Amino acid sequence: MIDIIIAVMIDFLIGDPYWFPHPIIYIGKFISFLEKLGRKLCRSNKALKIFGFVIVFVVCFVSFIIPFLILKLTSQYVIVHHILNIVMIWTTFAARSLHKEAVKVYYALKNNDLEDAKIKLSYIVGRDTQELCENEIIRADVETVAENTSDGVIAPILFAILGGAPLAMLYKAVNTMDSMLGYKNEKFYYIGFFPAKVDDIFNLIPARITGILIAIVSPLVKGNVIFSLKIMLRDRKNHKSPNCAYPEGAAAGAMRIQLGGTNSYFGELVYKPTIGDNVEVLTKEHIKSTILLMYASEILLVIIYILINKVVMAV
Repeated sequence: MIDIIIAVMIDFLIGDPYWFPHPIIYIGKFISFLEKLGRKLCRSNKALKIFGFVIVFVVCFVSFIIPFLILKLTSQYVIVHHILNIVMIWTTFAARSLHKEAVKVYYALKNNDLEDAKIKLSYIVGRDTQELCENEIIRADVETVAENTSDGVIAPILFAILGGAPLAMLYKAVNTMDSMLGYKNEKFYYIGFFPAKVDDIFNLIPARITGILIAIVSPLVKGNVIFSLKIMLRDRKNHKSPNCAYPEGAAAGAMRIQLGGTNSYFGELVYKPTIGDNVEVLTKEHIKSTILLMYASEILLVIIYILINKVVMAV
């Protein structure tokens, strides 16, 4: 328990320093290498789809076995073992880095620099940003923070609770594969089919837990718990992903705003139904509100984890 709490605190304090050799960077390079290999070897879409499954298996195995062996080999050296476990778990959390990147868009908009806001946004979203207006930039930033509250914060904590650093790292590998290959367009449809499906499975429970946590902390942004849950449940299917609408819906309900709509990915227009009601006009201040919901949800989860742990220990 203490390892996870310390890892959360480290993420709060320093996030992901640019100088740190982050494991996810190397996982991403490994995925990129396998993708290029697959496109070189496969002569048909069917073969490319099968190779996508191979990528999932190989990346998941490597991402799990390396931290597992590291912890196994250091198990006799208690202090070293725990330090390594904490560091590896910490690298799977992204609350501070998500906050840092999302708020850059906020300040660019505050300075009335639309072009800079588009550039800053392009670092954290997969959609095309060049043609976006201010409202669409804000919406994209809010959606990204809400969605990644599950992918980059709550889900890694849950998997770390279940299986320590190895399982948390495996989850981040799955999520990274989906981020790199899981687009439903001509280029990635076949090779990204299995990475996207596996990511959907891994996020099935975390996304719903995240939505509930966001709804519970919604009063912090002058929201209503019941209304937030209502919007989440009503609009849970208004997304191409079976999971993303849960945190986005809860956040939209908490702030009484509307998310979703048409986006452009790699030059292809992708229509998305709307999520939430347009009660409040979407403004750049909602970016900060979404960040607050993210942190509050994380803190609430950690508190629940501590309380459950104490109850179990008492029994």
